[in-house]
Amino acid sequence: MSIYVGNLSYEVTKEDLERAFGEYGTVNRVQLPSDRETGRPRGFAFVEMAKEDEETAAIDALDGADWMGRSLKVNKAKPREDRGSSDRRGGGGGYSRSRY
Repeated sequence: MSIYVGNLSYEVTKEDLERAFGEYGTVNRVQLPSDRETGRPRGFAFVEMAKEDEETAAIDALDGADWMGRSLKVNKAKPREDRGSSDRRGGGGGYSRSRY
């Protein structure tokens, strides 16, 4: 399972998150998505911990906590929604062989 961490400062690093969550157990992985165009962090992250009780302790302690000048939003991450072909809409324009 993974933990969602929202309302992060744009200055936060993976190392900052590893230290903060490491106080509650073993951090297996930190994902800090960045904006494709600017390369700047997007203000949220995902943290994976070794044990569920460690995740629970981290969530209980850090949700709503003031960290780096921001009030954190910390909870269990929801599974990613499937974005299969049935959800795609549009596609737009294109070439038509028919003539009037």
